[in-house]
Amino acid sequence: MLFRKGGIFTEEDARKVVEWVSAHPEERELIVMAERVTGEAKRRLWDYARAVKLMADMTGEGREVKVEILEGFVSEHVKGLDVEEL
Repeated sequence: MLFRKGGIFTEEDARKVVEWVSAHPEERELIVMAERVTGEAKRRLWDYARAVKLMADMTGEGREVKVEILEGFVSEHVKGLDVEEL
């Protein structure tokens, strides 16, 4: 799932995204597109992906979430969930 935000993607935004993805276990990819992403937000997203992998290993599941972070201009025409609306 693609999450987009014009401006700075913060740790609070990352928390909202993690909560949304946690409620949708069928999602296998988490893509964040923002003009700039803080280091704390990146760590929160990567920690979530590692936690999912660890729990899947412990329970014998094959679940994994891939995290991709894209920084730069965010167009209004890009399809995806707007972080401001979460």
